[in-house]
Amino acid sequence: MAKLMDLAAQHDRQIDDLSAAPPAPDSPFAAYGLPSFAGLPPASAPPEPRPILELEDEEYEDELDALSDWVDDFLMRVYGAEVTTAAPWCEQWQEHDDVVAWLHALWLAYQQHKDAEAGLSGLFVWHRDFLTHAMATVRAAGGPLSACMTDPDRPAHRLLPGPRPSNRTTSAIEEPDEPEDRVDHEETGEPGQASG
Repeated sequence: MAKLMDLAAQHDRQIDDLSAAPPAPDSPFAAYGLPSFAGLPPASAPPEPRPILELEDEEYEDELDALSDWVDDFLMRVYGAEVTTAAPWCEQWQEHDDVVAWLHALWLAYQQHKDAEAGLSGLFVWHRDFLTHAMATVRAAGGPLSACMTDPDRPAHRLLPGPRPSNRTTSAIEEPDEPEDRVDHEETGEPGQASG
């Protein structure tokens, strides 16, 4: 009976160990259920992704280079389809800020959804929720590339002018709070007249 009680207690300890909280996330081996090793620095969290248009100088150029490689070597090769008036393209798409922003967001989503944590359906979700919408917007007949190449035999590039600033923004710039020709009229009491 004592052996049976020992065996039951040993099983209880094993069950407690197995049901305990997972190892601390600072271990680079935590995903595999292994503890960290003494002397190793804790694993750093991956950097937060930032929209490409918020980056500056060398950081922007590096991100644009990596994005260009993905767009040219993968995205357009696989999903580019034919260039037509209904689906224009631009070989200088990097100069269209809105296209850069769309394609960068699409690339970030691709990286997330191809990761093992996204599961087996991750890339299906990327196709359904991201690829189709982004490509339809970027390559729309009236979209940001509509003034560019509509025939693969005639490369073209043209940046369309964007909207002008709103009236509120424009009038705030043109009309200072106190116009220069305005004079303090306390002496005459009449607006628009100088004393004298």
